[in-house]
Amino acid sequence: MESRTVLAIYGKDRETFLQGLVTNDVTKALPEKDGICYAALLSPQGKFIADFFLIGREDHILLDVASDVAPALAQRLSMYKLRADVRIEETSLVVSRGCGIAPETALTDPRHPDLGWRDYAHDDHSDDTDFEALRVRLAVPEMGAELSGESYILEMGFERLNGVDFRKGCYVGQEVTARMHHKTELKKGLRRVRLHGSAESGSAITTGEKIVGTLHSIHGNEGLAYLRFDRVSDNMTAGNARVEIAD
Repeated sequence: MESRTVLAIYGKDRETFLQGLVTNDVTKALPEKDGICYAALLSPQGKFIADFFLIGREDHILLDVASDVAPALAQRLSMYKLRADVRIEETSLVVSRGCGIAPETALTDPRHPDLGWRDYAHDDHSDDTDFEALRVRLAVPEMGAELSGESYILEMGFERLNGVDFRKGCYVGQEVTARMHHKTELKKGLRRVRLHGSAESGSAITTGEKIVGTLHSIHGNEGLAYLRFDRVSDNMTAGNARVEIAD
């Protein structure tokens, strides 16, 4: 399972600080509401930097992020602090996940009900759910696989995954994201595909001489692909596999 790090954000300005930076409405993470929300930090050009979960606590907000980007994310958030009363610390909390009986303190994964629960404690009590299979079946992108510094979150399904709020105030990258939402029809995006044959992650998906997109995560005979929608056809191939849209 992906290694996760939990940061804690303290200070009286923690909520307004995050609200001006991330793609979702931070108030959704307050304990009296759902207690958790999924969000991302973008560049000023609207491109992806990191995705994470925010979890409200009485006197701080937890930030659950992939461990390999946690130090860089903490550093970038610190750059935005200026004079805000905010303090960012790494915790020793462990992220547990499962789809079985949830612990009393667990929170439902806000991206999709089928993704089960997440819990934050000092021990790992995850169950044996195959989350990679779930992730592919539900077309959930992952940093380092589908998500990169060139990604636009709407093309990656963040609206469907409850990772962006178009009614909140401004945040970094908001102008580009809002323009894509309100004024354009997406021409590219992430889709679940079915493979008939063998192919490797990273393979180009083609139809004739034209490149349609790229195959990313694969589980069994299904995968996630980033595609140009105007080139999708019934005769797409990748490696030694015939590729078809699964949905």
